[in-house]
Amino acid sequence: MNDDQLLRYSRHILLDEIGIEGQERILAAHVLIVGAGGLGSPAALFLGSAGVGTLTLVDDDVVDLTNLQRQIAHTSERVGQPKVESAAQAVRAINPLVTVRALRQRMDAAALDALVAQADVVLDCTDNYRTRQAINAACVAQRKPLVAGAAIRFDGQISVYDPRQDDSPCYACLFSPTAQFDEVQCSTMGVFAPMVGIIGTMQAAEALKLIAGVGTSLAGRLLMLDGRDMQWTEVRMQRDPACPVCGAHQDSGG
Repeated sequence: MNDDQLLRYSRHILLDEIGIEGQERILAAHVLIVGAGGLGSPAALFLGSAGVGTLTLVDDDVVDLTNLQRQIAHTSERVGQPKVESAAQAVRAINPLVTVRALRQRMDAAALDALVAQADVVLDCTDNYRTRQAINAACVAQRKPLVAGAAIRFDGQISVYDPRQDDSPCYACLFSPTAQFDEVQCSTMGVFAPMVGIIGTMQAAEALKLIAGVGTSLAGRLLMLDGRDMQWTEVRMQRDPACPVCGAHQDSGG
């Protein structure tokens, strides 16, 4: 690190758990964020400010006026712009040292596999169940840790699914890939603005912990927040040996 970096990241370096070595791991890391909306905005801003070397942002949507109530990476002036370009602009304004790749596209399985393979940590900041399952499958196949968050109305949840750990469940262990239900979206159900900030910020925190090797991740634990009373509930999760995603992958020798 040069003098400017030592000054910029000095508050991290002062932490015994991070120090210079941990910050250097952050500087060398590549994080993939799928979704540049309510969750992806705070996640990208904090990861960028913390010095993650490369951020890849993926989203196919554009900034809408209704987004601005909660999607803090975007501004009124950028309404109509692709969300990934708007979020990349916001990150670069905070930290020009970060390499930001903005991909405006909807990911298929092959594209996800390729992007996940390049990343050290993946953040699922989407609001689409099929996309969540596809991201999880790619992370299992590539053995990359996944930090998944969700928020709707006054409720939020977050967990880490780490296929590098033999006993860690994957997203599909908890939520069946074949489940059929109506998608619940902010456009119809509403969302309390700070809720996506709380969960997205925690996703950034879990990603940084994984990169720097700090503390214990949320692997095997699902945290659920009731924002009405600000009460957390923790659910312990176990890997499903019959899981069609991580079970089948392990059986095949992956």
